[in-house]
Amino acid sequence: MTIERIIKKFSENHPNVDTSILEKAFIFANDAHIGQLRKNGEPYIQHPLHTAYTLAEIKADLPTVVAGLLHDVPEDTNRTLEEIKNEFGEEVYTLVKGITKLGKIKYRGIERYRENLKKMFLAMANDLRVIFIKFCDRLNNLRTLENLSPDKQKRIAQETLEIYAPIAGLLGIGRLKWQMEDICFKFLYPDEFHDLEYKYEVEKKVERNQFFQKIKNELTPKLDEAQVKYDIEARFKHLYSI
Repeated sequence: MTIERIIKKFSENHPNVDTSILEKAFIFANDAHIGQLRKNGEPYIQHPLHTAYTLAEIKADLPTVVAGLLHDVPEDTNRTLEEIKNEFGEEVYTLVKGITKLGKIKYRGIERYRENLKKMFLAMANDLRVIFIKFCDRLNNLRTLENLSPDKQKRIAQETLEIYAPIAGLLGIGRLKWQMEDICFKFLYPDEFHDLEYKYEVEKKVERNQFFQKIKNELTPKLDEAQVKYDIEARFKHLYSI
C-alpha cells in the first residue's frame, strides 16, 4: 500500500478537497514507526496505510483518513498526542485520542459483559468517526491473523464476531461487517468455511453469473421502454451469512 493510492482513492470521492495533509500525515507516521515491523515481517507503516485506504474506500472525510494514518502513533511510538495536535489540529487530535481510548477496552469473553462492552464502545467514542477508524484498523488486523498463535486467532475472531461486526451492522457499515464476519468464520470454523467456500465460490460462480445476466437482459429493455432511470447491480451473499 502507498500514500499515492490512498490519495487517489480519496480524491475519487472528494474531488475538490486539498489532500496535501495526507502526504504530511504519512511522512509523520512513517518517521514515527521507522524500524518497527509487524508479525508478518512487513514494515509497520503498512498497517496505518491499509487502515487509511479502507477509510477512503468507505468515503470517510479528510480528518478521518488523516487520523487513520496516525492512529497508532501515540500508543506505539515516542511521538505524542500533543505533537499531533500541534501538527494536524484539534479535530485530528480528538479522533486519534478517541482511538487511543478505545484501545484500552479489553474483551474477556464473558457472556454477561457483552452488551455492556458494546455500550462502552459507543459511549467512549463521542464522534462516530472514531468507530469507523477502529473498524478499519480491526479489519486490517484480521487480514494478518494467520501470523498469530491459534489461541489469539480464536480470541480476536470471537471478539470481532460478537462485538465489532454487530455494531458495524447497526451503523449500516455492511461493507466492513461482512468482510470481518467471513474472516472470523474462517478462523473459528475452518472446516465449514472451506467446505462452503468451495461449493459457493467454485461450483456455483458460473451459474450465478449466468442467472444475474439473464435477469439484467430481461429487465433492461423493459426499463428502457418505460424511460426509467436505473442501475442494476447484483451481489453474492457472503459466506458467514449463508
